[in-house]
Order: sequence, then C-alpha cells, then structure tokens
Amino acid sequence: MGLVQVATNTVTSAVASVTLTGIDSDDVYMVTANNVVQSSNSGSFDIRVTKSGSNDSTSNYDSANKLLIADTSFSNSTEQNQNRWDTNTIGTTSTSNGNFIFYLYNFNSSSEYSFITFEESTFNFNSDHFGLTGGGVHTVASASDGLYFFNDASNQIEAGTFTLYRVV
Repeated sequence: MGLVQVATNTVTSAVASVTLTGIDSDDVYMVTANNVVQSSNSGSFDIRVTKSGSNDSTSNYDSANKLLIADTSFSNSTEQNQNRWDTNTIGTTSTSNGNFIFYLYNFNSSSEYSFITFEESTFNFNSDHFGLTGGGVHTVASASDGLYFFNDASNQIEAGTFTLYRVV
C-alpha cells in the first residue's frame, strides 16, 4: 500500500474554512489534518463532503463514534440527519490542537453513498486529551470530490496542514 498526494493546504493565518478536492477515481482516499488550531474555545471542528468543489450543507450526515477521554470514562454517540460530521472542540494554542486521519470510501461513485472513517487525537482548551474513533455516511447517492472543514460556531481555523492522498 502506498499514498499519492492529491492536494494540500497549510493554514498560517485565520480562515473560515478549508476545502480539499481532487477525488476523481474509485480508489480509497485518505486525508490528514495536523496541528489544527481554532480561534476560539467554542464549537466543534466539523466536516462536510464537497460536490463539484462546493460544500454540501444538506441534512444527510449520519455518524457513530466512541469518545476516549484521558481523565474520565468513555462514551458513545450517534447522530442522524445532521448537516455535518462532528469532531471534538479544539483549543486556541499550539498546545491545544487536533490531529486527524480520515479514510474516504465510494466518494467518486454516483450510485453509492460516501463513507468516512476517522481517528482523532486532540487537546482541548483545558488541555484535556481526547481520542475519537468512528465513522459516518453521507446518505446521498452522488459523487463527492473532497472534504470541507469548518467550525460550527463560526470560529476561524488559525493553523493546520490538511492533505488529501489517494491510496494505491
């Protein structure tokens, strides 16, 4: 197994969102997001699929996750018919950041749902360590060409490196 880099975006000053596109085959794709920092300690770091380069904000996102918290018990969560996939809240300094790996399946298919799995390790604004593992489905049978990242409380993304790879 190998990786071919398709697109990358390094954030060095505040932006409202990051979009990675370039999915154009039926291969599995992987996205990494490293050292992601938000402008405020509120709202979660969220994801949507892109259709022809534009984010799809319809309420067609379902997910199931296991939240692993260093200082307390684990928890499970499920969501249906949301307008995004949620991850954890990320803090505002380089010591409270998020790191993510996402695998993308069926994204190029016009007759299948787009699926995602994710792994996350974050430190939030209280320097609490969180892990999140799970997956989601975008319940629309149409081709998706990438991912759109944003904060659901309209905060800015201050820093981070986002990279899309094709798995070969």
